Amino acid sequence: MAAFTAPNYLSRLIHCSCLRSGVRCSPLSLPRFPGFLRFFRLSSSREISAPETMQSTGSSMEVLKAVLKRCAVQPDSIVIRDQQKSYSYAQLISSSRSIADLLCNRDLTQPSHGSTIAMSSQQEQQKSRDLQGARIGIIAKPSAEFVAGIFATWLSGGVAVPLAISYPESELLHVMNDSDVSVVLSTEDHQQMLKDVAVKCGARFSIIPDVMSSMAHDSISLGGEIDDSRTTETGVENALIVYTSGTTGKPKGVVHTHAGITAQVEILSEAWGYSSADQFLHCLPLHHVHGLFNALLAPLYAGSVVEFMNKFSVRGIWNRWRESYPKDGVKADNAITVFTGVPTMYTRLVQGYEAMEPELQLASAYAAKQLRLMMSGSSALPLPLMKEWERITGHRLLERYGMTEFVMALSNPLDGPRKGGTVGKALPRVQVKVISEDGSEVNSSEVGELCIKSPSLFKEYWKQPEITKESFIGEGFFKTGDTVRIDEDGYYVILGRSSADIMKVGGYKLSALEIESILLEHPAVSECSVLGLPDEDYGEAVSAVIVPVASARDVTGSKPVLTLEELRSWSKDKLAPYKIPTRLFLWDSLPRNAMGKVNKKELRKLLQ
Repeated sequence: MAAFTAPNYLSRLIHCSCLRSGVRCSPLSLPRFPGFLRFFRLSSSREISAPETMQSTGSSMEVLKAVLKRCAVQPDSIVIRDQQKSYSYAQLISSSRSIADLLCNRDLTQPSHGSTIAMSSQQEQQKSRDLQGARIGIIAKPSAEFVAGIFATWLSGGVAVPLAISYPESELLHVMNDSDVSVVLSTEDHQQMLKDVAVKCGARFSIIPDVMSSMAHDSISLGGEIDDSRTTETGVENALIVYTSGTTGKPKGVVHTHAGITAQVEILSEAWGYSSADQFLHCLPLHHVHGLFNALLAPLYAGSVVEFMNKFSVRGIWNRWRESYPKDGVKADNAITVFTGVPTMYTRLVQGYEAMEPELQLASAYAAKQLRLMMSGSSALPLPLMKEWERITGHRLLERYGMTEFVMALSNPLDGPRKGGTVGKALPRVQVKVISEDGSEVNSSEVGELCIKSPSLFKEYWKQPEITKESFIGEGFFKTGDTVRIDEDGYYVILGRSSADIMKVGGYKLSALEIESILLEHPAVSECSVLGLPDEDYGEAVSAVIVPVASARDVTGSKPVLTLEELRSWSKDKLAPYKIPTRLFLWDSLPRNAMGKVNKKELRKLLQ
């Protein structure tokens, strides 16, 4: 890769954008073509946020500060490993600063219609280093480059929007347009696709340079102070916009502040004992709070090492654990100590273990036993799986509960009894309330809707003030939409969603209505209903019941009108992989109530 020089790179970027749009302009001029002005959009100061009672007042950017402090003291210490490569604090921060230089090369807040604002040279210098809340999309496999992109966005006063590699173009465009992304940062392996998508939504595209090639700063200056005025004087307190899985329609942008992130990493580090002695094996997507907070930001805050495994691999995980603890009493210097995953991962790991030769099973079970902590979340952990995993590894998985809107709120204890079928009790600094349908608080023995109040609660749903307001009750409690009960020991048991249209598939909460709306676009589909049916591996399987159009029906019955393979192939460009149906039923009609609405309760009975 050519040497990374921020000013020249941005000039080339501007020049290429002009050529693509057909507008003639020099690399140093501001082009005027549709979409370019979106590069200068600021975060709105008029959005209606969640009640002030739930907003954290803690310090800002503490995760980044913690990394910078360690960089100043031990710049050559390893902080991230990825694909047999190790990255030091100095390399990570150097790359982050280089990307921040690129993002701040041109003032994103300057009016582009010719008017000027008089300001002192000091003010001008500060503004040139501050994006003032512009949204920066980041899409890359779990890697040091992804982390550098997040840190660079924060260093430059921007708001990071993690994007899913698995999203089809239609979903990427929705998220990018909804969040008004100004710049898309990505690695070279996604360059062509992201260039095209960026042009369609009027955003800029830039490649994140390889972290190893970004050593351009004196290590003595790498741990410099962060200017907190960006989150106080300028009012830019937003740090992240994480999009939901789309449980009630299109995915919503959940805005997290720097203060909220600080509160969450402090809570998790305290509750689960994260420390600089830990080394995490990370196999989760980074557009989801499980992978982003539990397995990345909180460990980095605590001084842990994070090792990325870009793609979940049963063989790779067992091998890595055996490398960490090769024999009795031996522990490798880079030994993994913490692993967190979703139930489906543990199911696959059990299957992999059962396929091993007896001698390899002994070595694998011994190695797994040596880890300090193993956790499960994002969907319910089946009790038989929990027991089988404990039999093999000696680990009783720590199950916890969270949502995009507040990250983690309930957890089984690090030290103490971990009860299967429960998600434990409230984490430190988290308050819990269970309410009935009329909004009154229920007794501990009754069933009701779980409500959460935490310093890590989100600020707002991006550009949806009414939905934000409706999601809270008095005193700043957020309504989760999950039905719970409390057992005799005070542990919370999640009973499920109150809506029949919400499915939990492999750690994702999916909207049946959204999937139905896409399937109805298929030329052979007249009516359809989507629901989640029980599945041993994924919790629920996305199942589609379809009534074909009359013209497509084969009266002879010699061949199906539509096969599952055909439907899945057609859906690939329209739905994320985990939303595509894995089961298909072709019926003549759907059961409906008197109002013409599909009776999903009856439908479920007929299918089970």
